[in-house]
Amino acid sequence: MASPTMVVLFDVDNTLLDNDGVTTDLKQHLEQEVGPERGQLYWDILEQLRHDLGYVDYLGALQRYRREHPRDSHLLTVSRFLVNYPFAERLFPQALEVVRHVRQWGKAVILSDGDVVFQPRKIERSGLFDAVEENVLIYIHKEQELDDVERRYPADHYVLVDDKLRILAAVKKHWDSRVTTVFPRQGHYARNPEALRTFPAADLSIECIGDLLAVDRHTVLSASHPS
Repeated sequence: MASPTMVVLFDVDNTLLDNDGVTTDLKQHLEQEVGPERGQLYWDILEQLRHDLGYVDYLGALQRYRREHPRDSHLLTVSRFLVNYPFAERLFPQALEVVRHVRQWGKAVILSDGDVVFQPRKIERSGLFDAVEENVLIYIHKEQELDDVERRYPADHYVLVDDKLRILAAVKKHWDSRVTTVFPRQGHYARNPEALRTFPAADLSIECIGDLLAVDRHTVLSASHPS
């Protein structure tokens, strides 16, 4: 019997890349450039946009911030900080090695939520764009776009590596035993007690993304169970 074809789908933020670290750096930069009060205003705007849009829009929050403070010259330094941030330095240890490792199993694809400017920039500057051979999908709500994922990257079996149990559970419900969900316990979403209580466990849990180097194709296939 022929071996099933496989596509491995990777989230980006807090899965392959330490986005919590990026956020910490941005908070420090904002406080230095605009002060604590206006820095907090930026984060309040960002959270409101996250609620409205369903994803984090760092540059969109800057645009909305500018409407409230149109003469704030420090704003341009914040924009430059974001656009030129050294994302390759924020990749988790062995992240690129993991991508190369799973390409032995099948095609590796980035599957991310985000805006259409900053998220692609992050993926390119981090080196992930080249690592997955330009196989990148960015949606507003990726768990609602699985039919498009399947159309673009057809496979017998999928593997989804993501730090959010909510996303893993939604994809498991859709693809059932055709997907193996992998949960790296990295970042604040992965450690959220309410999420851990609310959503079912993933098929595989690992402490960090580098742990996937010790996992083989057979283990991933056999770990998938009906939802």
